[in-house]
Amino acid sequence: MYQLFIDSNCELWHTTVKELGLNVIRMPYIMDSDELMYYDMGENTDFKAFFDAMKAGVVPKTQALNEYDYVQYFEPVLARGEDIYYVTFSHKLSGTFAAMDAAIASLKEKYPDREIRTKDSKSISTGSGMISYYAALEWKKGATMDEMDAFLDEFIPHVATFFVVDSLTYLYRGGRISGVTKVFGNMLGIKPIIHISDDGELLTYSKPRTFKKAVKEMEDIVREKEQDISQYKVWVLHANNEELALQFKQDLIDEFGLTDVEFQPIGPVIGAHCGPGTIAVMFHCKER
Repeated sequence: MYQLFIDSNCELWHTTVKELGLNVIRMPYIMDSDELMYYDMGENTDFKAFFDAMKAGVVPKTQALNEYDYVQYFEPVLARGEDIYYVTFSHKLSGTFAAMDAAIASLKEKYPDREIRTKDSKSISTGSGMISYYAALEWKKGATMDEMDAFLDEFIPHVATFFVVDSLTYLYRGGRISGVTKVFGNMLGIKPIIHISDDGELLTYSKPRTFKKAVKEMEDIVREKEQDISQYKVWVLHANNEELALQFKQDLIDEFGLTDVEFQPIGPVIGAHCGPGTIAVMFHCKER
């Protein structure tokens, strides 16, 4: 028997997490004090206040977990005789996984009869959430760890994540673009569409000159890349850009006849890097 772990960077909504019985590793962030906060999967988060603070100049910071943190999450499960399977967000996007590996190594010495497996979703936000959601359905049906490995190895390459940011400033602060790119991109009004590559990196997909053009182009991207889209959940997320995101969601519903579109705010850890105004879509695709 094993427990299925996810992390808060997958951004599955709190009601879904509870319904599926998932264990959540919560990633920390800091606003304008030294107090660490942890995303609660939207249960009590004031999203508007968070993004309004960013607009007002507050610079939130994210922080990696340490080895002790991971031990605190994992050891109680191992101590009661259960194994662990953890679907992580992309290892390319954080240094936290070095601490995770160290924690797992020490726990395996202490609990040699227990097994801890991790699977890199090679995605983030509800791209990772979509992968975690369908992994959870397999887990609930009784999939073994080997069966879970096989399912995810096939499924992960077919989950696409695309988003458009309103300002390059936040990606620059997170080290995702150069200062020169930020300055000239903002001056020219570029609203880049970012996607997550096959190996889990953030890459620029295109560089539209207005936000509405970028959102329209994301519709074209979905049309080009989707595979059996109506048979899976689709996620549309936004960072204090509800009106335009709702229209984007409705356009997808109208075009593809979708009946299962999750619509929710972007959380503070992801939002610290993409910034207010962002709109994102995650869907089942032929290839990323």
